[in-house]
Amino acid sequence: MIRDPETQTLLEDSVRRFVREALVPLEEQVAETDQIPQEIVQQMKELGLFGLSLPEEYGGLGITMEEEVRLAMELGQTSPAFRSLIGTNNGIGSQGIVIDGTPEQKQRYLPRLAAGELIGSFALTEPEAGSDAGSLKTTADKDGDFYVLNGTKRFITNAPHAGIFTVMARTSRELKGASAISAFIVEAGTPGLSLGKIDKKMGQKGAHTCDVIFENCRVPAANLIGGKEGVGFKTAMKVLDKGRLHIAAVATGAAKRMLRDAVAYASQRKQFGRPIADFQLVQGMLADSRAEIYAAECMVHDAARRRDAGENVSELASCSKYFATEMCCRVADRAVQVHGGAGYISEYGIERFYRDVRLFRLYEGTSQIQQIIIAKHLLKEQGN
Repeated sequence: MIRDPETQTLLEDSVRRFVREALVPLEEQVAETDQIPQEIVQQMKELGLFGLSLPEEYGGLGITMEEEVRLAMELGQTSPAFRSLIGTNNGIGSQGIVIDGTPEQKQRYLPRLAAGELIGSFALTEPEAGSDAGSLKTTADKDGDFYVLNGTKRFITNAPHAGIFTVMARTSRELKGASAISAFIVEAGTPGLSLGKIDKKMGQKGAHTCDVIFENCRVPAANLIGGKEGVGFKTAMKVLDKGRLHIAAVATGAAKRMLRDAVAYASQRKQFGRPIADFQLVQGMLADSRAEIYAAECMVHDAARRRDAGENVSELASCSKYFATEMCCRVADRAVQVHGGAGYISEYGIERFYRDVRLFRLYEGTSQIQQIIIAKHLLKEQGN
């Protein structure tokens, strides 16, 4: 759903210029320093990028899902670290509060998230609980007007910079599985909350993750999202459905960028006295990439429109995330191949993208988890 096509076009043009004029020139610097310059963070705040999908009444832009995926495809056309910094505020780091938070929780946190004053983070994954989110071990025991949290979360995006964490924890020792899981807002600096060292990753320099550790961390009962125990897993799944569409769009944008770079290189690189773009085997790799990008783009737009229309898009979000992220990695591989030996050399940048986009197939549900979700929906339709 595009609410105002003219406004949407202006917003997309603004983001596109910001990406190409401000972010792309800094890609190598961010890769080398593992830091996003503060002046870029400030520009992101001024452009309203931290509050794109947050409700207008709390200072956000309140964009629809279709509007969001269109912008995500633009933001995806540069190093993923830039998008990652704002991504948790618009997605998993805030949407639990947007979807299921109490009015008081929304008023307290959403305006600061929208302004970029707070960075949000989503703490679900644990050392022994990732894809099997229902088996998490972090506990939250009621103690008067507080809950006492104990446990460790792993690979938590933006944790080193976060002002608040959406934390999934087990509030019942008797109940098993997802029904015992509740969601909490935990502020950075709360006694008993500490961070591990920043992870050294294969790629995505400038986007930081680390462990989040709770040791008798006392969280006010007022910070139980929705004020109700046992619904945290449902909150997490609602958040992830939206996040999967967003990641699918980002992966599609990254694939567009890599294909554009591959076409440019093939057009100027000469062998046998001709640009390699003249050779049909090279053309085949470019054509395959273009066709797959178009397919992913159509899938993501269709699923986003259906979500805006109020449909349950859990299956379609998984289809989109699965196809788009796998496609993105195929495009990355072809782009390196088109570059030949240059594709393996860092100064050309394509090897960095090759490493960066590999993560898309892992976070917010691995490709295999998406396959399971899709299959479950198919079998349910058959009454199995």
